Amino acid sequence: MSSNDAHESRIRRIRESGNKLTHARLVVLQALEAYTTGHPTSAEVLDRVNEIDESVGRASVFRTLDLFTQLSIIRPTYAGTSAPQYVLMPDGHHHHVVCLKCNKTIEFEDCGLGGLSAELEQRLNVRLTGHLLEFYGICADCQ
Repeated sequence: MSSNDAHESRIRRIRESGNKLTHARLVVLQALEAYTTGHPTSAEVLDRVNEIDESVGRASVFRTLDLFTQLSIIRPTYAGTSAPQYVLMPDGHHHHVVCLKCNKTIEFEDCGLGGLSAELEQRLNVRLTGHLLEFYGICADCQ
């Protein structure tokens, strides 16, 4: 999925949820999408939002991060820190391995959980909107 397709998918998810597509929400989405590597903290998102449009308030940013989490657009992860780092969820899922020594995060694409997701939906009578898969270990540099 191209970055433009992913952006449009996220916009569609906001609209289809019945939420308004406000200027503040678009700016927060733009700030999140600007991170092509790594997972920004809320402080980093606030800084990026301020660079884009300083009129967007802190409370709006945090409300938007909460909404995006509810809509499975992002997920917080706490790899090696007490402050959440936000992960964009392309196609509703995201996967990584986190090194327990240096906190390096290695992302990977195919988790192989398509079958399990379908089984869980059927067995538990739910509609899954995404998942975050994290493995923990020691990276090659730290071994």
